[in-house]
Amino acid sequence: MPPKVKTVWYCTACGNETSKWMGRCPACGEWNTIKEAPREKTSSSRDRSLVGLSSPKPISLKEIPISEDSRILVGNREVERVLGGGIVPGSMILLGGEPGIGKSTLALQIPLRCKGLRTLYVSGEESPRQIKLRAMRLLRKEDGDMEDNCTVLGETLVDNIVKYAQELTPDLLVVDSIQTIYTDSVESAASSVTQIRECAARLLRFAKESNIPVILIGHITKDGSIAGPKVLEHIVDVVLQFEGDIRHSHRILRSIKNRFGSTDELAIFEMTGTGLREVENPSEILTPMHDSTLSGVAVGSIVDGSRPFMIEIQALVSSAVYGMPQRSATGYDVRRLNMLLAVLEKRAGFKLSAKDVFLNVAGGMRISDTACDLAVVVAILSSNFDLAVSQGSCFAAEVGLSGEIRPVGRIEARIAEAARLGYKEIYISSYSLSDDLRDKPHGIRVIEVKDIAGLCRNLFKESR
Repeated sequence: MPPKVKTVWYCTACGNETSKWMGRCPACGEWNTIKEAPREKTSSSRDRSLVGLSSPKPISLKEIPISEDSRILVGNREVERVLGGGIVPGSMILLGGEPGIGKSTLALQIPLRCKGLRTLYVSGEESPRQIKLRAMRLLRKEDGDMEDNCTVLGETLVDNIVKYAQELTPDLLVVDSIQTIYTDSVESAASSVTQIRECAARLLRFAKESNIPVILIGHITKDGSIAGPKVLEHIVDVVLQFEGDIRHSHRILRSIKNRFGSTDELAIFEMTGTGLREVENPSEILTPMHDSTLSGVAVGSIVDGSRPFMIEIQALVSSAVYGMPQRSATGYDVRRLNMLLAVLEKRAGFKLSAKDVFLNVAGGMRISDTACDLAVVVAILSSNFDLAVSQGSCFAAEVGLSGEIRPVGRIEARIAEAARLGYKEIYISSYSLSDDLRDKPHGIRVIEVKDIAGLCRNLFKESR
């Protein structure tokens, strides 16, 4: 009779282990996340720690030796900026995103663009021949001939990956993907929660002990979160996530977590035939590219991360012909759209309840900055009146439930970005600027509005 396999109950959200099934995890408080899995084989106390310490004794913070290691440049200024200046030696980076968004492409572009960076590329999903074909496609004319700085390994056992990495001692280790590798110390299938947790912990120990940075490529679930336990995001140093519609050419690389820099940074790329191209000035691709006489279009000034840029808001208002008016928004929260429509109906007297309203954010982007409220309102009113807004105008303000125009943060940076792009005027809240800032020349006409009525008197004089 075969021996009975011992099992353990664990939380799929935080990785906490319990002795029995529970409806709610006692550690993180999530419901219906307790799952059963075989208990891992016995291992030493060193293997159970996430980071292997050189000394088991406590040591004073003052006496801990450190070295001022320079960051590793990856040949991509946008990625370096999101990372805080480059890759920190000994760090572990988790790169997530939808299938086909460009995760593997970005990871493979690093050794192709940075010739002096010796890279070990481990793939559990593609054969070395497939990776070679992709590398040949990504190689640009200005890159020259392909250098011998990238070693490809087709392996899924984490112990073998670490062994080859210790032998080759590369400058960078890329694992594609974390869901495909496994360890013999856990009696469960690859991509299970326990396997992902143990493999990530093993690679983390390798990174800290060898001072070699590791990039993990991870898949995401249907709700947009990284597949696997939440502890995976906890133990890594940096979490980067690709966003965007794969049907569009533009991609957004957002920093979700960064122990060595700001988490408010993002980078925009364009997918081309030779890989991901850096978009250093996002405003140029997100602003209007059509006739100035088109109604229902307004430009909003938003700040995502630390970077201000301009974005085009498109609206279409038409009579409802199917009985129930439709409300649809792409790239914008539809609940906030309904709120703004209610404000226009209640506070400003515009009869929009019997009309269909469709809203779209140009470029396939998704925005959450409330400073775009004023641009959304202007685009809706412009389509409703069928009056075009001047292409030289932009908007940066929040709309309150009382119909007031509220100020937003970093207004000086928004005004400077609008002036740099050649806009003639910007509409902001009358409470945004102090008296000393009002007298300061901005290189652009700053129009202060107090409420929606004042906004309409400036923009839609004919309709009022």
